[in-house]
Amino acid sequence: MSVLSILVPVFNEQRTIAVVLGKIMDVTLEKNTSKEVIVIDDASTDETAATVKQFQLIHPSFELRYERHQVNQGKGAAVRTGIGLATGDFIIIQDADLEYDPQEYNVLLRPLLAGVADVVFGSRFMGGKPHRILFFWHSIGNKLLTFISNAFNDLNLTDMETGYKCFRRELIQKLLLKENRFGFEPEVTSKIARLKGISIYEVGISYYGRTYQEGKKINWRDGLRAIYVIVKYSLFDRQYLRPEPATKNPEAVAPGYL
Repeated sequence: MSVLSILVPVFNEQRTIAVVLGKIMDVTLEKNTSKEVIVIDDASTDETAATVKQFQLIHPSFELRYERHQVNQGKGAAVRTGIGLATGDFIIIQDADLEYDPQEYNVLLRPLLAGVADVVFGSRFMGGKPHRILFFWHSIGNKLLTFISNAFNDLNLTDMETGYKCFRRELIQKLLLKENRFGFEPEVTSKIARLKGISIYEVGISYYGRTYQEGKKINWRDGLRAIYVIVKYSLFDRQYLRPEPATKNPEAVAPGYL
């Protein structure tokens, strides 16, 4: 039986976090795949922590691990913490903002469970699933960043910036990831692309985007940072694998980034 580790990085998401956790709890994964859910709270200043703990009390049989950063570091840092803690066969990242539907985990998992993929990207720009219509320039920016990433990494993705990426755990835990904010997406794409013999698939997913008034956090500065990240890790900072631990004792060194 396989296990899917679901990483939920959060920062000030008291309004939506319980809804997202409820949706995750309700998902039935195919082929008897079970769920490992890890919430990484990036030092929220609202009632996110209390909301998660209340959810745990109401649903004691739902296996949910809660970790908290003492200082706000950014989404990328929260994801790195989650990667280090994950023990499942596969890892997926679930934002707490309701833009992505947990019912589509199986769509991303199928190529992995079939043994044909090592990484699966969920594309918002392919397939016939519903997409909320929002910002013209935001969509142009996404396509531009995907084009630049494809050119530097020799890929043909349609949506590099997607929040839904599913990885074989042992692969992503090999990567030396550094970006603290939204630069995680172009960085992990660049470094995954350099793994030898990697098999990357893309599947269509739905997208329920939110406006800035509704709490969307990414902005044009993050777009500029993404271009910098693509160039940096493609041309200059070429180290993409984590150094081997000094000790061979598996109990002495955590498998991730803690």
